[in-house]
Amino acid sequence: MSADFQTLDIIEEITRNDGSTYKEIGNLLHNGQAEYAVEEGMIKKVRILKINIPHSKNVISYEKFVNENFDIPTKIAISEYIEWQRTPEMDAVVEKILAENKVS
Repeated sequence: MSADFQTLDIIEEITRNDGSTYKEIGNLLHNGQAEYAVEEGMIKKVRILKINIPHSKNVISYEKFVNENFDIPTKIAISEYIEWQRTPEMDAVVEKILAENKVS
């Protein structure tokens, strides 16, 4: 079961099981799923770096990409953690969002 359009408003840092990290633009539903994924051993760690980020044109662009390309479950108890694979263009957009929000 997937949700309707998801608004993204937080920046998280996800630590994969191999110890590598990446930053993701998510929301509290996504963060809850990531926390559950940590408890179930799907990923190593998640932490919120910034909450209530401004809804800039870059955030709107990334939000559209995520909503069009990924099924976002509405439940916290997920069966697997899906890392959103970005295009090079979306990698650049996320970098701009991080810069806008002074998150390195």
